[in-house]
Amino acid sequence: MIYFFIQFYTLDEILRIEHLSKFFIKKGIFSAKTNTVKAVDDVSFSLKKGEVFVLAGESGSGKSTIAKLILKSIHADSGKILFENQEIKNDKKSLEKIRMNCQMIHQDPYDSINPRMNIADIVSEPLEIHKIGNKSDRRKRVIEVLQEVKLEPTEEILKKYPHMLSGGQRQRVVLARALALRPKIILADEPVSMLDVSIRAEMLELMQELQKKHEISFIYITHDLATARYFGQRIGILYLGKIVEMGLIDEVLLKPKHPYTQALMDAISEPDPENLNKEKKIRINEPLDIDVYLGCRFRARCPYAIEKCKTEPSLENIEKDHYVACYVNLD
Repeated sequence: MIYFFIQFYTLDEILRIEHLSKFFIKKGIFSAKTNTVKAVDDVSFSLKKGEVFVLAGESGSGKSTIAKLILKSIHADSGKILFENQEIKNDKKSLEKIRMNCQMIHQDPYDSINPRMNIADIVSEPLEIHKIGNKSDRRKRVIEVLQEVKLEPTEEILKKYPHMLSGGQRQRVVLARALALRPKIILADEPVSMLDVSIRAEMLELMQELQKKHEISFIYITHDLATARYFGQRIGILYLGKIVEMGLIDEVLLKPKHPYTQALMDAISEPDPENLNKEKKIRINEPLDIDVYLGCRFRARCPYAIEKCKTEPSLENIEKDHYVACYVNLD
């Protein structure tokens, strides 16, 4: 595994995740039996300055758990998180550093802001928590970020409460709050999935504009590969807590080498009238009744599984910057 990081480490990286793991214990309601859920299992990747790295996969793959581990809102069982080549531990100084420089945009804008606070207080809250500036300085910064996210007239927006805004406006408030501290990293957890289709592109365009303007590094968490390709530069495909494929976004999505990535691509609808009468064939099997944590995580559903898949494959570099954890490389 040391070789893996020699290949990946570059001087312009801002965040590095090394062998991160988080397991949860599930207890039965009417029995003493417990199950271990490997939400994140030995995950490693890096994020460069000004880069958008996508974490993609279906619900339950571990995407949001990784974001929480980076922010230290939950603690990892093992592994390291390095910000600007310094390990982030659980002490006060480390927590302040990562939370000053790394902000999060949640999926549901209404649940992630306090409905009892007006917009001025919501956006200025992180500035108050970190004791940045006086009251006048904070107000100026709040007005500045609201204008950046195109919430106008700003003076009117400041006085409003979340229930008085549309879903798209609330998500802009969440984005403004994330920008208030001038973070170096933003974790965007499904930031457009709860918005109307008509304004998703608008929101992504705004995020892209701000990302380039301020050279912010993004970890973009999604199950939507169409928006992932529009916004991202590199991608890691997660399945049951493991990264099964990783690389440049066009290389991974246009030339998938892992059966799971291929199945995700097969499932994307194409705007072609002929598809109305066409049966969609997704290369994935009904899951077998086996222990998914023994061997390849995907083998219970994989149509290409072989005997060797009973042992877990490691993430290997099969082409330039294209990594796959699979014994069968697909064309």
